[in-house]
Amino acid sequence: MKKAHSFSRLLESCMLAALVAGPAASAQQAQHSYPSMAPFSQYVMTDRDAEIKLARSAAPAAISDHATVLVLQSHGYVTAAEGTNGYVCVVERGWMSPFDAPQFWNPKLRGPICFNPPAVKSILPITLKRTALVLSGKSREEIKKDMTAAFAAKQLPPLEPGAMSYMMSKQGYLDDQYGHWMSHLMFYTATNVDWGADQAGSPVMLNPQFHGEPEPINVLMIAVGKWSDGTAAPSM
Repeated sequence: MKKAHSFSRLLESCMLAALVAGPAASAQQAQHSYPSMAPFSQYVMTDRDAEIKLARSAAPAAISDHATVLVLQSHGYVTAAEGTNGYVCVVERGWMSPFDAPQFWNPKLRGPICFNPPAVKSILPITLKRTALVLSGKSREEIKKDMTAAFAAKQLPPLEPGAMSYMMSKQGYLDDQYGHWMSHLMFYTATNVDWGADQAGSPVMLNPQFHGEPEPINVLMIAVGKWSDGTAAPSM
């Protein structure tokens, strides 16, 4: 249980992959805290083709080459490439981290992710909503409050069964300390679902990205041994 608890702490310090570190790492994280939003231009990738390529790197080519790709612009995410398989790949920014994450406003964070069709219907709208609130000039606290209100008013779709995503890019940047971190898959569930996450010997981890508040969703994560390009990925 001690090992599982330590890993759960490691998860809380990283982004869209979620991270928590021990005492020494926490001290280092405190040196890289981002208390407020940087100029929006720092979050935008000026090379559109590079952002498309980075988004596609989240999943194996057999999936991502046929996916729709969104890129971030000053007025929000726009479609840069039309897909045929129902998947959507995007590069998420720091504001998709847990709301209490030190790097919520880190302009360097780039989280390539490919959503499967059920996640496109029910998880991607969360990314788009948070981004819209960011672009409207909301603070972190205001964004959290507005997301809570949006779910309470059923303005966002309910969770689709089978929703999952790929985060297998070794080109992503998820945290100042861990860089691209590790290759993994994420599965979105109701908050009462028990997969044995963080139990001793279990390969399943509970990602604190949503953790039921304000989004009524848990994110269960499983590390995989390869990056999306097929090369070996480090284990945690």
